[in-house]
Amino acid sequence: MDRTEALDIVHEYVKANNLVNHMLAVEAAMRFYAEKLGQDVETWGVVGLLHDFDWEIHPTLEEHPQAGVPILQERGVSEEIIRAVLSHADHTGVERITPMEKALAACDEVTGLITAVALVRPSRSLYDLTASSVKKKWKDKAFAAGANRDDITHAAQDFGVDLWEHVDNVIVAMRRIAPELGLEGNLNPNGTPKAQ
Repeated sequence: MDRTEALDIVHEYVKANNLVNHMLAVEAAMRFYAEKLGQDVETWGVVGLLHDFDWEIHPTLEEHPQAGVPILQERGVSEEIIRAVLSHADHTGVERITPMEKALAACDEVTGLITAVALVRPSRSLYDLTASSVKKKWKDKAFAAGANRDDITHAAQDFGVDLWEHVDNVIVAMRRIAPELGLEGNLNPNGTPKAQ
């Protein structure tokens, strides 16, 4: 399964732009960690891209992601990737064993929190976002309330990375695709304001 085939699946089953952007952000974070850890960048990226592909057609915990498995199997997706997709949801009972499975859980929720923080900044950009800015918003439980802080903390610990180092890593990863995510805001990649 390559990225093009995975994107075809995403575009077939996902219509909401925000959900596509979430999966692209998780893919970017997964690729970052695969590079950092000397792992298979393509496989890790595909896992990030596919992990929520069935959310719109199976939007309940009773169905997502397990009801999407037959679709992935029909498309020839490897058992390694399917297992990782299943492991990202605690309720499936699929224990996270491999570094890839632990990375997926660690990268999933935190990308949503990072996106939310970027969008409320004056720049509306990832290019000037830092982990300390995320940390300030972290304490406000009403902010991005859907981003479960306990899950984010435990997933980072399970992956073996300090939480704020992890946040910084994911920001760096997401910056690589900021224009695609709509998170370049009014800044250039070097952090300077765009010409008006």
